[in-house]
Amino acid sequence: MTSLTIFPEADRKTILLDTGDVEAITTALDVIGVSFERWTPGATLPEDASNEALLAAYNADIRRLAEEGGYQSFDVIRMLPDNPKREELRAKFLDEHIHEDDEVRFFVEGSGMFYLHAGGRVHMLLCEAGDLIKVPAGLRHWFDMGPAPRFCAIRLFTTPEGWVAKFTGEPIAHKFPRYEASVA
Repeated sequence: MTSLTIFPEADRKTILLDTGDVEAITTALDVIGVSFERWTPGATLPEDASNEALLAAYNADIRRLAEEGGYQSFDVIRMLPDNPKREELRAKFLDEHIHEDDEVRFFVEGSGMFYLHAGGRVHMLLCEAGDLIKVPAGLRHWFDMGPAPRFCAIRLFTTPEGWVAKFTGEPIAHKFPRYEASVA
């Protein structure tokens, strides 16, 4: 279940908010400039749907976001527990970083944890199938796909370069719990 837990940045043991309510999540993230939405597909999709079928099923939402945010390209990323580079790829996202571009992700299936560092707080957002998150350019964050990643997401970009991170060098990401999703 999608959830949001907020901590003071200096104290991971004090919980300021812990909720699975979509309206409460949307409101809390809006305060720090992060957009959150729930989407439903335009058609029922099989588990092994092609990237093209996924993009077609969510075409209206993708086009709306592209127009609103100036996104010029989009793609599909899939991660499975048997990926031989899963540990390397997980490590790539675990340190706090920023982007000059928005980070826009829609989870088609599976899950992952976004950690958003803003306003003296860390917001841990568990994203699952149906969740869209838009992290604005310049917002400090990190992402954990877990030790046995299983997700499929649609990504939107304003530049052809796609995902380009600028790491902050701050150790905060190592002070908060990792995402340890279980594999079904």
